[in-house]
Amino acid sequence: MIDLSTSYLGMPLKTPIVASASPLSHHPDVIQRLEEAGASAVVMYSLFEEQIIRSSLELDYLLTHGAESFAEALNYLPDHGKYNVGPERYIEQIHELKRKVHIPVIGSLNGVSPGGWIHYARLIEEAGADALELNIYNIPTDPNITGADLEQGYVDLVRNVRAEIKIPLAIKLSPYFSSLPNLAWRLMEAGAQGLVLFNRFYQPDFDLESLEVVPNLQLSTSNDLRLPLRWVALLYGRVPVDLALTSGVHTANDVLKAMMAGAKVAMMASALLKGKPDEVVRAMLMELQTWMTEHEYESITQMQGSMAQRAVAEPSTYERANYMKVLGSYQDAGPTIPDVTLQAGMLYPVD
Repeated sequence: MIDLSTSYLGMPLKTPIVASASPLSHHPDVIQRLEEAGASAVVMYSLFEEQIIRSSLELDYLLTHGAESFAEALNYLPDHGKYNVGPERYIEQIHELKRKVHIPVIGSLNGVSPGGWIHYARLIEEAGADALELNIYNIPTDPNITGADLEQGYVDLVRNVRAEIKIPLAIKLSPYFSSLPNLAWRLMEAGAQGLVLFNRFYQPDFDLESLEVVPNLQLSTSNDLRLPLRWVALLYGRVPVDLALTSGVHTANDVLKAMMAGAKVAMMASALLKGKPDEVVRAMLMELQTWMTEHEYESITQMQGSMAQRAVAEPSTYERANYMKVLGSYQDAGPTIPDVTLQAGMLYPVD
């Protein structure tokens, strides 16, 4: 009997497939079907720092505007309950989802700066979330902010959120750091129990007719798996946290690669959005079991970390040497492109 169980952030899970943050978590019935199909947990869509701050300002205005009116006009003040602001609705949806599914529900906060919005980490916990994913999505544009300043801000933010909650905390990161292993270790010391690799920065596009900068969401493909796969394999066994791989998980093979790199779970959203979510998960798990049976694997835990850098015969393939080997393995792509070979670390055309 194939054992697909794993664990993540101290939570036992029946399979390694987790539905990552996406619009699907707006719909409890869809999450119920994902649970029935074999998804082991779900990450809620993100509650943004900007949403919390804006809602707080709006509520403050509603409660104070006209407060200096004559005393008889008490009904001038609005009823708080009538203003269904975004953050409160988010908390309600966690309650609702927890009532309808039995798999772990992971809340998601998206922010970059310290402030009162962090209090919502505790409200998410009180709503019943089994864990929290802190999605740090920051694009620095100020040339006066150094990389060290930016990283210290991340560490401080994690420490502040950790102080608010007792449930497990995972940090979703981008790959754009000069020393990711060092930052990962510092985040662990600040209170993170898991790392989710990686956040995808959605790049804007230009509309050449209106001359406007427009959002342009591109869903991932399996080709996007390689970057997080490499870093999961590099960090496995070096930083004592649970690793979740996200971006590019579309097939059973993608899940297998994630596990062998050292991930505890494979998180997916794009594949679920492209097809019927429950059917995607069900088919993926069937293919997973078939592959494991054919290759004589008894469990997911048996393969976890088996292809990590510390486990393979040639660890250098994950580092700079791999760059040279890739170039050296290039084959002639057409009559207009000369053959190349690798000699002494340099590329030379072959006459």
